[in-house]
Amino acid sequence: MTADSLAKTNKSRSLPGPRARRMIVGWLVLVALLVFAMIVLGGVTRLTNSGLSMTDWKPVTGWLPPLDHAAWVAEFERYKAYPEYQKINHGMTLTEFQEIYAFEFAHRLLGRVIGVAFFVPFVLFLVAGKIRGPLVPRLALLFVLGGLQGGMGWFMVQSGLVDNPDVSHYRLTAHLALASLIYAVILWTIFDLLRGPARAGVAGPVPLLHGSIILLVLIALQILIGGFVAGLDAGFVYNDWPTMGGHFFPEDMLYLKPWYLNFLENPAAVQFCHRMLGYLVAVAAVLLFLGGRSVPLSAAARRGLALLFTLVVAQVLLGILTLIHVVPVPLAAAHQAGGMLVLAAALFLVHDRRRSAGTRKPASANADRQ
Repeated sequence: MTADSLAKTNKSRSLPGPRARRMIVGWLVLVALLVFAMIVLGGVTRLTNSGLSMTDWKPVTGWLPPLDHAAWVAEFERYKAYPEYQKINHGMTLTEFQEIYAFEFAHRLLGRVIGVAFFVPFVLFLVAGKIRGPLVPRLALLFVLGGLQGGMGWFMVQSGLVDNPDVSHYRLTAHLALASLIYAVILWTIFDLLRGPARAGVAGPVPLLHGSIILLVLIALQILIGGFVAGLDAGFVYNDWPTMGGHFFPEDMLYLKPWYLNFLENPAAVQFCHRMLGYLVAVAAVLLFLGGRSVPLSAAARRGLALLFTLVVAQVLLGILTLIHVVPVPLAAAHQAGGMLVLAAALFLVHDRRRSAGTRKPASANADRQ
C-alpha cells in the first residue's frame, strides 16, 4: 500500500459512514436554518427598536415570559427605570410595551432553542460514535461559539441600558459578525460532509479560485459595514439614489475629527461606504460569472456561480429599494436575509473551487511520476 492510499484509508476511517453522515447533515441543516432565522429576527428586533425591552439576562430561567397581568406590570415598571423609556418611549402603554417585548423575547427564546437543537444531538451522536475525527473539535468549537454569542448579545444590550438609550454599534456589529461566523462554519461543515473536505491546491482554474475568495472577503466586509449601518441608523440619513442629498459625496461625510472617525461613527460616511462596497461586490460578481463561462466547471459549480450572481444582483436591488423607501421593516429584513444567502452561495463556490484545486494534480507532478 502506497503512502497516498494509506493516508486516504486513515482519513476515511476518521470520517462518519454514509448513513451517519446523512443524519449529521440533516441535523446541521436544521441548525443552519435556525441560525439563519435568528439573524433575520435579530435584524427585525433592531428595526422595531425592541432590543432594550428586556432589561435583565437570565440564561437558564428566562425562557418564560410574564404569565399574568401582575407579572407584566412588574416587567413594565422595570423597563420604566431605564433611559429608553424615560427619553424615547415615555408615555408608552402596557400593550405597546408587550409588542416590543415580544420581538426581543422571541429572539432570546430562539437562541435557547438553537442551543438545545445543537447540544442534544451532538452529545447523542458523540456517544453513539457517529461523530469522530476532526469533526469532534469543530463541532465542539461551534457550541462554544454559540455560548459566547449569547454573552455577546447581553454585552450589546447592556450598552443601551445606560445614559444613551441605544446599543453600541461596535457591539452590535460584533454580535452580527459572530452570528455570521457560526452560520458560515456550519455551512462549511455541511459542504465538507456532502462533497468531501476542501483542500488548497495549485491546479485547476486558479484565477476563479482566487476570484471567489476575494468576493467572499468583500461580502464578509459588507456584512460588517451593514452592522455599522444598522447600529448607527445610517439607512435613514440619505434616502435618495444614486446620489446622497444630490451629491456623489454627502456634504457631511467628513465632519468628524480626526478624519478616520467618520468611517466608524458618521452615519453619512458609513452609508457611503456601504453603497460603494455594494457596487464593488456587484462588479466582482459579474466578473467572476463571466470568467466562469470560459473555464471547465462541474455542473454544481456552474449552478453555484449562477446562483451567486443572481443573489448579488437581487441583494443590490433590495438594498436600493430598502433605502429609497426609508427602511421599512419587511424590506430591511429581506435585505438582511439576502445577505446571509449571498454569504452561503459564496462559501459554496469557494469550497467547490478549493476542493477542485486540491483534487487535481499539476501536469508536472504527473510527468514526474511517469
